[in-house]
Amino acid sequence: MNRNNIENIIRNSLAEDIGNGDITTHAIVPDNLAGIGEFIVKHDGIIAGLDIIEILLGIVDSELAIEKKIYDGEKVNTGYIIAIVKGKISSMLTAERTALNFLQRMSGIATMTNSYIEKIKHTKAKILDTRKTVPGLRELDKLAVKIGGGTNHRIGLYDMFLIKDNHIAASGSVTKAIDLCKRFQKENKSNFKIEVETENIEQVKEALTCRVDFIMLDNFNLKEMEKAVELIFGKCLIEASGGIDLNTIKEIAETGVDFISVGALTHSVKALDISLEIRS
Repeated sequence: MNRNNIENIIRNSLAEDIGNGDITTHAIVPDNLAGIGEFIVKHDGIIAGLDIIEILLGIVDSELAIEKKIYDGEKVNTGYIIAIVKGKISSMLTAERTALNFLQRMSGIATMTNSYIEKIKHTKAKILDTRKTVPGLRELDKLAVKIGGGTNHRIGLYDMFLIKDNHIAASGSVTKAIDLCKRFQKENKSNFKIEVETENIEQVKEALTCRVDFIMLDNFNLKEMEKAVELIFGKCLIEASGGIDLNTIKEIAETGVDFISVGALTHSVKALDISLEIRS
């Protein structure tokens, strides 16, 4: 976690919500009124984002004190108090919505990630995230996946080669696309991993002759995937991708793939229901 990046995300989010000031709180709540706030979970799940909330509260009011009752990554049941905040009620109210937005979304991602992991824990496969994140929140979305037990794939376009169908179409073939990436490596003295997306067995065979680090099996049915795994086995790592959900992931993992990428972890997440109850 890059502290500077996280602080920038938090400050931008607070500025979006607070603007020139929390006029309702300023009108109603005395500035010197102190109290206690309890973050309460309203649904079973995995908690993620408490460390982020601690930073956020400190930015809003350095005198707010948070007592975390659990650590990020722990399972909780409905009704559990995960953290207690003490200090000015006005500061808590101003921070409330932004804090809950982070906490609910991150906990939802961690909870969903864990649900997928539970389905395949009897296999060697690992759950990968994707770049299908909220713009500006990728670092937090991917942190939540990691807290939930998943594995982060590439962070952006800059940290590994991922040759997709449109790259193949632009270059003319799988082989040409891979050769161009290897030429880039040589010319720029870089050593990025190379992954290629394949849509059929013929492309898998072509990619194998080019010696890449990962082969992605995109939208393969189970029979095709089993055949591809048999062809690839031991030659490079294998990722399964494409519309995978909780109903299909078990069978896919059992084919012997190394990784399964699930875009839904971050693009279709349901926020975990958490509230902040304040009392003076």
